[in-house]
Amino acid sequence: MQITTITGVTILQPNSVTAALTATEADNRGFILFITIVATLGGFLFGYDSGVINGTVDGLQQAFNSQSAGTGFNVASMLLGCAVGAFFAGRLADVSGRRTLLQVAAVFFVISAWGSGVADSSLEFVFYRILGGLAVGAASVMAPAYISEVAPARYRGMLTTVQQIAIIFGLFMAFISNYLLAKFAGASTAVLWLDFAAWRWMFWMELIPAVLFLLMLLFIPESPRFLVLKGKTALAKTVLTRLYGDTAATRKLTEIQQSLEGNHQPQLRDLFDKQSGKLRRIVWVGIGLATFQQLVGINVVFYYGAVLWQAVGFSESDALLINVISGALSIAACVITLLVIDKIGRKPLLKWGSVGMAITLALMVLAFANADQDANGRLLLGDWGIVALISANAYVFFFNMSWGPVMWVMLGEMFPNQIRGSGLAVSGLAQWSSNFLITMTFPLLLSGIGLAGAYGLYTLGAFCSIFFVAKMVHETKGTELEDMQG
Repeated sequence: MQITTITGVTILQPNSVTAALTATEADNRGFILFITIVATLGGFLFGYDSGVINGTVDGLQQAFNSQSAGTGFNVASMLLGCAVGAFFAGRLADVSGRRTLLQVAAVFFVISAWGSGVADSSLEFVFYRILGGLAVGAASVMAPAYISEVAPARYRGMLTTVQQIAIIFGLFMAFISNYLLAKFAGASTAVLWLDFAAWRWMFWMELIPAVLFLLMLLFIPESPRFLVLKGKTALAKTVLTRLYGDTAATRKLTEIQQSLEGNHQPQLRDLFDKQSGKLRRIVWVGIGLATFQQLVGINVVFYYGAVLWQAVGFSESDALLINVISGALSIAACVITLLVIDKIGRKPLLKWGSVGMAITLALMVLAFANADQDANGRLLLGDWGIVALISANAYVFFFNMSWGPVMWVMLGEMFPNQIRGSGLAVSGLAQWSSNFLITMTFPLLLSGIGLAGAYGLYTLGAFCSIFFVAKMVHETKGTELEDMQG
């Protein structure tokens, strides 16, 4: 540091000023990164809560003397909870705050993890799973929205993409935890610790990240945009200063106030255009993004991956290995998106992701359509097996490089301040309802029109999404939230 003294006055030289500013900016970035990591723990629990059920089916059936706990409806019933949670979270967040809703979700995660492990009946178990679904739905829309509202525009997309990585990592850790607990006990139904079966401990392991999430939320601030909305200007200025520094905070506070000037308390009717009375275009775009993300069939791979590959002749061991490979590719694809989304933008990633998924899904349909059947009705792919395998993993890669993370990024940032909560509510409801539809119908499609027919529908969804992105989606890269138009 260079200091010059002139007639008793100490002057800080420009290089010292630069160093001080650089240190402040680095401190701000570190704080933003910290609160991003805390918020994305909700995404981790989203993935963990979705994946933990896979290792517990045998234990549930034995404990409850019923097949119902292991059926597709019980998986899908959690998704209904997700739809309700996503819908009401957006509206409630406009009333009580983004951080507050994340804290409520964390409490629900804790109760669900504990209750799912202690449940003595299918009905009790389903109740706790739906409670977990409410938490997943709330976290799925609030975490990216919160990150978007605190992160600078220049790397907002990168930070929000961390949410998708957290989701996939949560799934992966649930699979690892289930595997280790079952192996240590000898089976998921065997007694492990304190005279409780291993499958119960699989749910209780979620208590560790859930409690951590709840505690860490105590150390992050409320969204400054919500604080301005509630008239808490001084507190908003304090938060903005901590995020961006004093000079930038003053400018940002003015921008937020101007964007909200003349607005009233957010309401669902704000989603409709005042002049025409019709749903605003930006809301249709949100619904379309949320719906197409599911219509391409990705959750068939997540929920029925082993069923899929065993149906085309792979052994159970090989099917599980393929799922592990798909998980690794998913993480790699998300990391790529994290590095490039704020450079090349959201729309190009969505468009080329749709093109890639349409091509790879079409190749899968071609492989399934040319397969023979054995005496048990399983498809025999023969030479088409390698085509199906490569195409399926390429499809997963394209999804997780585009629609997987980018949809959440755009939903968190594209709505104007006045309707962000309500827009997220409607879009979240559309996303989880579509998820429920795809999850419930795949077994029916599999037995009715076969794999080729089912994947033909998902191919059509991917193909249509190309035109949806080209016509309806506008780029949001680098645009401040206060400049978003509805």
